[in-house]
Amino acid sequence: MPNSATSEMGFKGVQRAAILLISLGPERSAGIFKHLKEEEIEEMTLEIANIRSVTPQVKEAVITEFYELCLAQQYIAEGGIGYAKDLLEKALGSEKAMDVIGKLTASLQVKPFEFVRKTDATQLINFIQDEHPQTIALILSYLAPSQSALVMSALPPERQADVARRIAVMDRTSPDIIKEVEKVLESKLASLVNQDYTIIGGVDAVVEILNTVDRGTERHIMETLEVEAPELAEEIRKKMFVFEDILLLDDRAIQRVLRDVENNDLTMAMKSTKDEVKEAIFNNMSKRLAVMIKEDMDFMGPVRMKDVEEAQQKIVNVIRKLEDSGEIVISRGGGDEIVV
Repeated sequence: MPNSATSEMGFKGVQRAAILLISLGPERSAGIFKHLKEEEIEEMTLEIANIRSVTPQVKEAVITEFYELCLAQQYIAEGGIGYAKDLLEKALGSEKAMDVIGKLTASLQVKPFEFVRKTDATQLINFIQDEHPQTIALILSYLAPSQSALVMSALPPERQADVARRIAVMDRTSPDIIKEVEKVLESKLASLVNQDYTIIGGVDAVVEILNTVDRGTERHIMETLEVEAPELAEEIRKKMFVFEDILLLDDRAIQRVLRDVENNDLTMAMKSTKDEVKEAIFNNMSKRLAVMIKEDMDFMGPVRMKDVEEAQQKIVNVIRKLEDSGEIVISRGGGDEIVV
């Protein structure tokens, strides 16, 4: 923030973060580290190590700045940026409120279309279903996957794959275009949109949506894409259900999957995976088989990650096949959790 005490003292963002962690103490800082990436942990650890002392004034300024940002985020979550701005102006004054909101918009990527995220999905469907597919794709790229899934499912079947394809190939969108779409949707947020190009859409975005829609909608979209854009369909399919997602299956489904999986593939697949996944698998097989596979994993020694990924993909293929045949159910949005 331009007017904050820490900025005036010349501290960079990473330095202020390090000072905050020092101020919070080792236990709370350790809890925060669990949510950081490895490279972020390394950067923060190095920065903390380089800080020799912190004055009480700087410590207080950092904590105050952090509190104000958290307060702003809470207000944004409750009622959008306009609501946050009004409350912060009353608490901090107009200039300071704009500083806080501006920092969130620029650094934390507060997304455009915040007003749409607060809109009931049924109303949203009625509002945008007649828009151009590219406009719909742009809006859905900014919404939560669960909300986008409801809209996607309600679109006419002939438009679903088109919109999904447009989301997948979307890369960067000019802020001017975003502003124009927001204006059409009667947005009040155009003045707060970050002026840098915003990265949206992409394969990961459409995967999140497809993993949330009902199975029928997903199947229709994928079948259409396989004909119109087979390479894109393959890329999406590889990301839609990964080996660790076996945690989405209940015990009965895991047991059914294990019946169709080779022990060698299972041993290789679990060589590099989360403990929770291993535990879920071991808990659904006989103790004798579990001991045998654990021993095989211990004696296997180092393996190539490529071999591990291939084994995991084989098991994922078994899971998808069993889901297609209706023998197992993957917990997902769009009503698939209801089993009758």
